[in-house]
Amino acid sequence: MSAKTRQDFSAVAVIGMDIGKDVFHLVGFSSDGSLVLRQKIKRLALVATFQTLPPCIVGMEACLSAHFVSRTLRRMGFEPRIIPAIYVKPFNKGQKNDYNDAEAIAEAALRPNLRTVSEKSQDQLDLQALHRVRSRLVSRRTATINQIRAFLIEQGITIRKGLRAVRNSLLSVLDERQDEISPRMRHIILDLHDDWIRLDVRIEAVSDEIEGIGQSEAHCRDLRTIPGVGPIISTALVAAVGKGEAFESGRDMAAWVGLVPRQYSTGGRTTLGRISKRGSRYLRTLLIQAAKIILMRPHNWPGLSFGAWLAEADLRMHRNKLAVALANKLTRIAWAVLRHGRGFDARRDTVAEAL
Repeated sequence: MSAKTRQDFSAVAVIGMDIGKDVFHLVGFSSDGSLVLRQKIKRLALVATFQTLPPCIVGMEACLSAHFVSRTLRRMGFEPRIIPAIYVKPFNKGQKNDYNDAEAIAEAALRPNLRTVSEKSQDQLDLQALHRVRSRLVSRRTATINQIRAFLIEQGITIRKGLRAVRNSLLSVLDERQDEISPRMRHIILDLHDDWIRLDVRIEAVSDEIEGIGQSEAHCRDLRTIPGVGPIISTALVAAVGKGEAFESGRDMAAWVGLVPRQYSTGGRTTLGRISKRGSRYLRTLLIQAAKIILMRPHNWPGLSFGAWLAEADLRMHRNKLAVALANKLTRIAWAVLRHGRGFDARRDTVAEAL
């Protein structure tokens, strides 16, 4: 490496890194905005390459292996910043290629008010992986059940929707109406039923592992004091946001999950539409399901600290809209629980015990 190249590298103030499966593209700028680094490296050469660079800001898009790369660079003295791809897009100039992407990432990394993704620990990534495996298994089970129902409908046999209805009636239907079903079709459906049983076993095993983590992890135990929040939601929240340090308020976290109205505002006129649906669809779905469970039990509302608000909102809101509003409130409560490290309504319970 020449002296000129070393001098250019010593002037690097920010690096944008476009992460690929096997190849990384680096674009670096000095403090005055001059281009001083433009390089393509192999994944295995990451550590060796950055050992030749001065500590600086390193921006990268949130993607596969971004958290691993971020932890590696932080241990080497760099300041990694994981940026959501939606925030990088406005800085992309010209046609899309790897170097232009890396340059846009470097530009975005310098924005002082840019909200970055918090770096996940290995425990969070492990927990997130468990949730993704469970979600895939549940999706496959649903597809298997739908295929069973579809094959039966082709034979003129209908079964009520829902996992429980199919589970309770499938075998009896095959026995009672065996004259209407060919032996081959019966064999196909029974094989699908066996697949379903195996998926049930896998889902239960993964769910038990997730629940075990939820019982041993302090933040998960605190989250489970929130109404409607069980082991699945509590562990999913911890896996996604950790202690909630990336958000300044519960409202910010609710906006990140996508539970706030989408804005179409201009000329001083504010127009609110449907929810934004940004962030994690999986987490948003779980929170809305938790809200719907609470709405199914109005006799429990008086015992909740937000029960009066819920009863009043129930009189003026459609049930679906109310479920989203309640999911928003549960998200804000979850942020407060994570940030302050105590269970839901802990202060009120303390006061009640004192009285």
